[in-house]
Amino acid sequence: MTDRQVNVRHFAALAATVRHGSLSRAARAVNLSQPALTQAIAGLEASLGVTLFERGSSGMTPTEPALLLAPRADAAIAHIGSSRVTGTQVRAFLAVARGGSYAAAAETTGLSPASLHRAVADLSVALGQRLLERRGRSLLLTPAGVRRARGFGLAMAELRAGLSEVAVWQGKAGGRIVIGAMPLSRARWLPETIARFTAAFPNVDIIVLEGSYGELAGPLRDGEIDLLLGALRDDPPVDLCQEAIFLDNPSLIMRSGHPLLSSPDIAGELLSYPWLLPGRATPLRRYWEAMLARLGLPVPHIRIECGSVLMIRQLLLAGDGLTLLSPDQVAVELEAGILAALPTPVPVERTIGITTRAGWRPTGDQTQFLELLRIAGKTDKE
Repeated sequence: MTDRQVNVRHFAALAATVRHGSLSRAARAVNLSQPALTQAIAGLEASLGVTLFERGSSGMTPTEPALLLAPRADAAIAHIGSSRVTGTQVRAFLAVARGGSYAAAAETTGLSPASLHRAVADLSVALGQRLLERRGRSLLLTPAGVRRARGFGLAMAELRAGLSEVAVWQGKAGGRIVIGAMPLSRARWLPETIARFTAAFPNVDIIVLEGSYGELAGPLRDGEIDLLLGALRDDPPVDLCQEAIFLDNPSLIMRSGHPLLSSPDIAGELLSYPWLLPGRATPLRRYWEAMLARLGLPVPHIRIECGSVLMIRQLLLAGDGLTLLSPDQVAVELEAGILAALPTPVPVERTIGITTRAGWRPTGDQTQFLELLRIAGKTDKE
C-alpha cells in the first residue's frame, strides 16, 4: 500500500476498535456510524488481505495484524492532528510541499494540477490554516504548512512501517529501509552492512540517499529517511538521537609524490600548500581548525570548499593540495599508489554513528539492519 492508497479514516477506525474492543464504542470515538465503521474495517481488511478482528459475543478481538497496525495508526493519527483530513489531501499536500509547485507535484503523483490545487485548498479549509503562499513565482510553505508537512510525513512513515510489519507477518516481501548516507559511511561501513543484510533479507528494499548533514537532517525529521549515518554532532538537536558506533582517525591525504611526503617538518609546512576541505559547519572542518590551533598555526583562507570526495580526489591529483580524510574514503586510490596518506601531526578523532528521530520505532527489518550496522562498525575497526 502506497501513500496513494492510504485512507486515514480506515486506520482511525482500526485503532479505535482495537482500543475499545467494541464497534459501538469505537464508532462513537471516531464520530462514525456503526455501519460506516464496519465498512471501513472491511475495506482495510480487503486491501490488506488479512482478517483484523475475530467477531464474537464478547466483542471484537484483534488479530496479530491488527495489533501490529494499531499503534502505528494511533501515532499516524496523532501526527495528522485532525479527524477531518483525508488521505488524498495528505498525499496532495506532501507532493506540493516536496515538489515546490503544483506542476512538479503533478509529475510525481500523476494527478492534474487542478486536482492537487483543489485537494490542498480543501485541506486548508478543514484545518482552518493557510498552508501555502505565493511570493512572486515561488510557492512557499507558511509556518503552519511547515509543521503540517512534517506531521503528515511522519504519519505516512508510521503507516508504511505498520504495513511493512503486516507484510512480513503474511510472509510476503518485506518493506524498505531508507538510509541517509554522509560521505564517510559510504566508504566501507554502509556497503558492507548492505551486503550482509541483503544476503540475509533479500526481500527488503534498500534506498540510499547521499548528501551532507544539512541536506539529510530535514528529510530524517520529516519521515522521508529512516536513519542517518556519518559523523555525529557535538550538540545534536533535541529531536534527534545519536548512537556512537566507532571512532575514525582522519589522515593528511595528498597525491603520490607530494613534497610533504619527504619533508622533515610536516607540521611546519602544512600551510605551504592549498587545502581542500568541506564547509565550516562540518565536524571535519572544525577538527582541522582545532588541529591547527594545537599546532599554534593560524587558520588560512580556504579557496576551494568541497564536500565531494570524488571532486577532492581529482583536485589532489591535479596539484599540491592537501585534505583531511579517513583513509577508508580513498582506500582504492591509496592501494593503487595514486594518493598517499600521512598521520596528522596531532591526533584527530571523530565519532561516527547513527542518527535517528526521537521516538522512532524501527520495524523488525530496520532493527536487524541497525544490529548489522553495529556489528560491521565494530568489526571494521578491530
